[in-house]
Amino acid sequence: MSQPLASHHTHKTSAPLNNQTRPKTYSFNISNPLAEKKVKWAVILTAIMMVAEISGGYVYNSMALLADGWHMSTHAMALGLSMLAYVFARKLSKDARFTFGTWKIEILASFTSSILLVLVAALMLFQSGQRLLSPSPIHYDEAIFIAVIGLGVNIICAWLLKDNHSHGHNHGHDHSDDHNDHSDHGDHHSHGNHDLNLRSAYIHVITDAATSVLAILALIGGKIWGASWLDPVMGLVGGVLVAVWSYGLIRDSGRILLDAEMDAPVVAEVIEVIEASPLRAEINDIHVWRVGKDQYACVLNLTTISPEANSEYFRQQLSIHEELVHIIVEVNLPMINNPYDQSY
Repeated sequence: MSQPLASHHTHKTSAPLNNQTRPKTYSFNISNPLAEKKVKWAVILTAIMMVAEISGGYVYNSMALLADGWHMSTHAMALGLSMLAYVFARKLSKDARFTFGTWKIEILASFTSSILLVLVAALMLFQSGQRLLSPSPIHYDEAIFIAVIGLGVNIICAWLLKDNHSHGHNHGHDHSDDHNDHSDHGDHHSHGNHDLNLRSAYIHVITDAATSVLAILALIGGKIWGASWLDPVMGLVGGVLVAVWSYGLIRDSGRILLDAEMDAPVVAEVIEVIEASPLRAEINDIHVWRVGKDQYACVLNLTTISPEANSEYFRQQLSIHEELVHIIVEVNLPMINNPYDQSY
């Protein structure tokens, strides 16, 4: 028969606190003001080009330009969504209602943006298939001219949005609670961060640039060789390309929103630290999830027969992994002598 366990942990409970009485908040979000500024410029440039293409489509009676203009409008909306995500994440960074900060606002924007990309891909495939079955006259010179300008705008936006992994600034990174021994990470900058919100905006621009290149090639081929079928075929190729890129975004952002992180390398590292500890302990339960760019929270429930072992000891052991920014450890000790003694 197994021995009863005494629970030794530092997870303190108290009555619910409102925003006025809450002593601290947990915010692991590293803001990216440079990215926010870049996305804003990309929104402005894309919106201007969108108006130019839609206007040109009506003036020159070009369905190709009109379709590309409305296609660009979805990108402008997605870029605007990315910009709003940065704004709200920054403005709400001190809001105590967000248990682990506002970083996932950006991830939610990335996921929503990727859904819009799927709709764009479906629209491109539908329109290209329709045009392949029912060809219509194309005003090549006007379409090529505006498509080249659109490509130039997309190249500028792609340059603006390229993620060079610059360091952000941490807001409200308060870790003075008993749960966490990582207060020294208050100004921690993680190398190799990937901003999924910025990446989604970048992919929107790149897909638009790719479709512009395909459109220009198809229009030139149609004008020189009279191969009008190239235009819808290139549209089909572009639609497939956009669908593939959007799938990658949905996969990466979706797993973060659903906390599907138990296959992350950091989980194996946590288990390895506990198993290699001089004070032997058995893992009863483990939860790991992401709370920021390359930053994780971890909750552990352990059983050990070492009386000197406590939660602080194991948190110190785990502190070698700086990506673990919030750690809660509950230690259970077998009550061999007195089942009523809970002095541990």
